[in-house]
Amino acid sequence: MDTELIIRSSPSAIDFALLKNGKLTELHKEETANKFNVGDVYMGKVNKVIPGLNAAFVNVGAQKDGFLHYHDLGPQIKSLIKYTKRIVSGKLKDYSLKNFDNEPDIDKSGNIKDVLKAKQHVLVQILKEPISSKGPRLTSELSLAGRYLILVPFYNKVSVSQKISDEAERDRLKRLVQSIKPANFGVIIRTAANEKKVADLDKDLQNLISKWNALSQKIQNAHPPQRVLGEVNRVTTMLRDILNESFTKIVVDDELLFLEILDFIRDIAPDKESIVKLHESSTPIFEKYGIERQIKSSFGKTVMMDKGAYLIIEHTEAMHVIDVNSGNSSVKTQSQEENSLQVNLRAATEIARQLRLRDMGGIIVVDFIDMKDPENRKKVYEHMKAEMEDDRAKHKILPLSRFGLMQITRQRFRPERNINTTEKNPSLIHKGETDAPITLLSRIEEDVKRLVDKGHKKFSLHLHPFIAAYLTKGLWNIRRKWMWRYRANIKVQPRDSYKYLEYKYFNEEGEQLKP
Repeated sequence: MDTELIIRSSPSAIDFALLKNGKLTELHKEETANKFNVGDVYMGKVNKVIPGLNAAFVNVGAQKDGFLHYHDLGPQIKSLIKYTKRIVSGKLKDYSLKNFDNEPDIDKSGNIKDVLKAKQHVLVQILKEPISSKGPRLTSELSLAGRYLILVPFYNKVSVSQKISDEAERDRLKRLVQSIKPANFGVIIRTAANEKKVADLDKDLQNLISKWNALSQKIQNAHPPQRVLGEVNRVTTMLRDILNESFTKIVVDDELLFLEILDFIRDIAPDKESIVKLHESSTPIFEKYGIERQIKSSFGKTVMMDKGAYLIIEHTEAMHVIDVNSGNSSVKTQSQEENSLQVNLRAATEIARQLRLRDMGGIIVVDFIDMKDPENRKKVYEHMKAEMEDDRAKHKILPLSRFGLMQITRQRFRPERNINTTEKNPSLIHKGETDAPITLLSRIEEDVKRLVDKGHKKFSLHLHPFIAAYLTKGLWNIRRKWMWRYRANIKVQPRDSYKYLEYKYFNEEGEQLKP
């Protein structure tokens, strides 16, 4: 599988798109004015302690106070408070923790009023960014993430990612990290550490210790609400977390950002330096790599799939609802049950992509096409689990019910990506918004392919003049590409009476064709 990261820079934001085999799977935006990123550490001030919620509201400078639940304090919260107070008072100059005496862990079933008080200063980390009318979700169980390791202060254990399944490798990594980790620090070994040498792990660990020292140094003069440690930008965070052997290209259209990424890649993966490219073409970078087209066709309420099937994605206050429709994808040689299974399997693949692409979180309910055979329902469930394996967000999937419903929960870290794919209707008769014409292309091409498969090698496509002009513009236009690709004679006929997105197919005798 080829993986490409395409990065578009502007004065107000950085957009980056992750492509797998040319297909858009993730799309993120980092706004330069955004102050609250997952992983940032703040010196906050407790505004309210609510025993009934067993939580506190902490001022970190956001429009709404951050939410800090008792379970997010971390067992070592008293050690963190003691450490912070000693640094602020000037009594502690050694940040290594080797001579620091930890406080007892707090009770798992305790109450937050026994730990925090109003107006108290507390060190917190952003767990979830502000979403809608909610402030950020906070934690006091600090962790500093590197390429191979995660450093956890006031914690002595070493644990290994569950995704490293080989027991011998797990034991090897544990022994290596135990031998190099400093006292009073815990370490979580990440999946990327698999089969890495001790020199690589030690270099990553030293970088994290340097980050901890920098954080500690800022605590002394921090006045809440103040950020004391900022995560690296989201682009480099993503590279740190997912860069692997499948990456074949990282392309960026800004020279300064290109140099920054190049330096970062040289540091974490020198052998991958050659894949970082600067985009110098006059064509905008997202158009060059077909991302704009994929955005237009992937973010609407209706999402087309191959062979005529499609999804309807609705967003409510409580949950997301996805309806799977077979459209006109039935195949005569298959039974209805088999056809439903094939559509559902393709839908599961697209839904897993959509969840990552839109960063949908919370509760998702999927209404698959009904299947009578329990074995087929199990196949769809197993296929969905397999497709979601690469999703970095924590998620849980329940098997299909007898009614064909699947329930999914997916962790939300950031606001969901919603992109408006409608445009102003240019028709003088039909006012309002309508789908962008580019969303139509994938539907029409699927129809063309099906008509050719049915033996229709010569037919005409009747549609609105605006869309007709779009299909026939230029010498090597879209119509010619389809004719060459499918070996068919396709005539495009503008029809003034048609609505903006209306289209029909006719054979040489003038009879309407159904794809």
